[in-house]
Amino acid sequence: MEKDQEKTNGQPGGNGQEKQNLTTRQGHPVTDNQNIRTVGNRGPATLENYHFIEKISHFDRERIPERVVHARGAGAHGVFEAYGTVGNEPIAKYTRARLFQEKGKETPVFVRFSTVGHGGHSPETLRDPRGFAVKFYTEDGNWDLVGNNLKIFFIRDAMKFPDLIHSQKPDPVTNIQSGERIFDFIANTPESTHMATFLFSPWGIPANYRQMQGSGVNTYKWVNADGEAVLVKYHWEPLQGIRNLTQAEAQEIQGKNFNHATQDLFEAIRDGNFPQWELCVQIMSDDEHPELDFDPLDDTKLWPMEQFPFLPIGKMTLNRNPVDYFNEVEQAAFGTGVLVDGLEFSDDKMLQGRTFSYSDTQRYRVGANYLQLPINAPRNKVATNQRGGQMSFHSDFGEGQNPHVNYEPSTLGNIKEAPKTGKDYTPRYEANLVRQKIDRTNDFKQAGETYRNFQDWERDDLITNLVNTLATADKRIQDKMIEHFTLADEDYGRRVREGLALTTKSHEDKGPSGSISPQEGIEQAKQMSHPADPY
Repeated sequence: MEKDQEKTNGQPGGNGQEKQNLTTRQGHPVTDNQNIRTVGNRGPATLENYHFIEKISHFDRERIPERVVHARGAGAHGVFEAYGTVGNEPIAKYTRARLFQEKGKETPVFVRFSTVGHGGHSPETLRDPRGFAVKFYTEDGNWDLVGNNLKIFFIRDAMKFPDLIHSQKPDPVTNIQSGERIFDFIANTPESTHMATFLFSPWGIPANYRQMQGSGVNTYKWVNADGEAVLVKYHWEPLQGIRNLTQAEAQEIQGKNFNHATQDLFEAIRDGNFPQWELCVQIMSDDEHPELDFDPLDDTKLWPMEQFPFLPIGKMTLNRNPVDYFNEVEQAAFGTGVLVDGLEFSDDKMLQGRTFSYSDTQRYRVGANYLQLPINAPRNKVATNQRGGQMSFHSDFGEGQNPHVNYEPSTLGNIKEAPKTGKDYTPRYEANLVRQKIDRTNDFKQAGETYRNFQDWERDDLITNLVNTLATADKRIQDKMIEHFTLADEDYGRRVREGLALTTKSHEDKGPSGSISPQEGIEQAKQMSHPADPY
């Protein structure tokens, strides 16, 4: 066991006492970690302080660039257990992906939960979609299922993603998040009405990570051994139940613990209360479905459950906490383009854009060799002709590969193409290359259905949050949002209109999404603070 531990850590042998000694990164024993070398005990310091320079220069570089979105996160390891079926049918009818085929087959996973728009140390009580990203370490390489807790999104075209996120981030002049900026974008993007309805309701603040749903959001495809495809949507349903918070409840919690969701997840796993989710899919034939009043590839829409029921295909259990947050959670890198055989992309325009963006941002943030890090590396054998790049620490040689050959094809002993496992999936396309919206936008119908499906207390909180946020917005933005809410549901629009008519908030009070009286918070800080004498 001790030898195995030595090998795992890459450390040389030695007695137990030596293994506990503090060293530099060069392996030099550190006999004084309290004092830098100086000329006399008062200084000045000298330049040859190698231990100090190594220590402080590493400290200066401890942070990698923060994720532009999903910066605040928590993670855990676990296992996915396949049912071998989709509903009551053998899953092989729809997909040849090997991780799903056998009942009881287990696949290791790593999950990262996150908040989307706010910074790395922001409170976990803020109104925001939550990221729900799962990395499956399958026998055929990694599969990343990257999504959110809410099953839809603000926009349907990837062109608008930077604009959306810019509107949600702090004002570039004041560095303060502004409800007016958020709704300036939403008011001019009608398909955002459905997502705004979810986000400003209690569904915009999950109680914790363990008791929230997850969704792939976009439409994917499954492909079977015959090369036949179906459209699928993925859904994680928490077996612990679902719990959400009102704005007032979240603000009360924030004053007591702004890390509550991370702490809740860590302590639950530490105490053996392992959270579980069932993975379900909705399946639709791979065509345009003209009978529907929306496009099935539109990620601002829900697929009606009565037409496309949730079919369980497996269960995930999170049972192990990270040992090192930075190595395992911060450097974890996910991408929607990371699929295994039997899983495919759909033509969903948001998914197509995400597929480039997600992996590209990891190459920038972590580096070109981010897939060599243990948390990101697949568990099966990797063999590529990719060499070099910053922080490369090994070469992906295939068994018996000639190290002089880093190209393909070759007769000199290089790696070769893998055999096919089934018929190719070959969809046919015949259309002009255009810049156009989809035909069936239907931006407001499902927003109205969602509003009517809410319970009374959820609708009340939704209206309060919308009114508080829109109260300080330009009247043109208010009028547009009232129009959109009314198109979704007459009662919805009326309640927002009446709430705004009653508000007396100052136009200068531009607070974050859903926040109750941010200007009041500024005044309270002035009035409730305590004077002190200088020292």
